[in-house]
Amino acid sequence: MARTKEFDPGTALHRALELFWEQGYEATSMADLVEHLGIAKASIYGTFGGKRDLYLKALRRYLETTDPAIMAELSQPGPVLPAVRGLVERFVREASSPDSYLGCMVVNSAVERARTDEAVARLVESSWAHLETTLTSALLRARAQGELAADSDPRSLARFLLVFLQGVRVLERTPDSAARLRDAARTAVSLLG
Repeated sequence: MARTKEFDPGTALHRALELFWEQGYEATSMADLVEHLGIAKASIYGTFGGKRDLYLKALRRYLETTDPAIMAELSQPGPVLPAVRGLVERFVREASSPDSYLGCMVVNSAVERARTDEAVARLVESSWAHLETTLTSALLRARAQGELAADSDPRSLARFLLVFLQGVRVLERTPDSAARLRDAARTAVSLLG
């Protein structure tokens, strides 16, 4: 007879996400996972597969919560540019917060794993392509509504914003970057008109 799980897999996955987000993939050992999740190594393997499988599941869970939120933020009816400016300002405000040392798990994964792990690279690219598409769609609406000049290039502007926002998440991990981020945000927002 099969044994019933004595832990909630959803909670365990969330706790693994927290640990990988804080420490990264390489710095997180299986012993760290056993301790942080409070479950046996065999249960981790039996439920999630190995460390890499668990990491990929955690990264997917992160994407499931962050990507739709940005899409919802930029898909609201009405003027578009205030929402785009708000997104830029929110990223900078969060990055400037004293307790935002974790950065973005997608950026962290890109820096640590994307060159050596095709599955991670695909997830990172998927997230960034989603953000670029969302921004492009929003900026196309802004141009159609007369918020952007008729000759503006929404896709190029979206790509710039994608790179800018990911750069914000990198600088977020460094101390004393708030003034630099605020200055850069003013320039990014000025490009929106």
